[in-house]
Amino acid sequence: MRVVFMGTPDFAVGTLEELIKSGHEVAAVVTQPDKPKGRGKTLMPTPVKETAVKYQIPVYQPKRVREEGFVETLRGLHPDVIVVAAFGQIITKEILEMPRFGCVNVHASLLPAYRGAAPIQWAVINGEKESGVTIMQMDQGLDTGDMIESVTVPLAEDETGGSLFDKLSEAGAKLCVKVLRDMEEGKVVRTPQPKESTTAYAGMIDKKMGKIDWRKSAGQIEQLIRGLNPWPSAYTRLGGKNLKIWKAAVEESSTEKAPGTVIQVRPDSFLVQTGAGALRVLELQLEGKKRMDTASFLRGASVSEGEVLGEDTKD
Repeated sequence: MRVVFMGTPDFAVGTLEELIKSGHEVAAVVTQPDKPKGRGKTLMPTPVKETAVKYQIPVYQPKRVREEGFVETLRGLHPDVIVVAAFGQIITKEILEMPRFGCVNVHASLLPAYRGAAPIQWAVINGEKESGVTIMQMDQGLDTGDMIESVTVPLAEDETGGSLFDKLSEAGAKLCVKVLRDMEEGKVVRTPQPKESTTAYAGMIDKKMGKIDWRKSAGQIEQLIRGLNPWPSAYTRLGGKNLKIWKAAVEESSTEKAPGTVIQVRPDSFLVQTGAGALRVLELQLEGKKRMDTASFLRGASVSEGEVLGEDTKD
């Protein structure tokens, strides 16, 4: 099948590589424009662009895919199907209807759950026991097209946004190749989605979301920590500095101390009171320092019982 691939971040790379390995003709890759990064503001290619260049596939980076000039360029590629995976732009009706088999999307949730830009992180933050990938026939709605096929992926107890990202990227890549084969053979069954999602919209993640509200339960905070690992990370304040918390465990607590209060310090960890239960901090990173286990941190820093985290928190 002649494929045009649209994708941008690491999540999409696995699907692109599977399409290439499976023998499909990837005629072109469409990805977001290069963005400046670092202090020097050096323009950096997207992960998908780097992969396309490695395989010598033509790359297009329109600011807006709806621009008339690009639409005509795309039409001239004569794709049988357009595969979209975490691309980052709205696909217009004109493009959706262009290929013989339309446009299919690799979406990192079990639709109709978690429509939106960040289904992976929200699944962890919300304490889901399973997630998955759905291959969807795209329409003009936001993740509302007919479902073609899905695969379920269970979440481990210590699942992070990063580890689930890797699992779903691999599962989605393999499923996409299977669906394209079924399309060629006329075997696909398309199931319309209900009008309403079965969960809240999985909106974009930003850094401010990582600010820990110690009034929430220990379980909610622990899930936030895992969901925002590795980006943007959950954080609080300690001794006038930002403190990222990378790993923690939920424990029972009968104290009446205020949320955010350190209620116990051991050589390898410290325990913080929350709105319900307590959170044992196991891995952290103080502003300006490296990420480390709490035992290593406590050998060079002081945390005292009665100290309150979260005061003077910068957004």
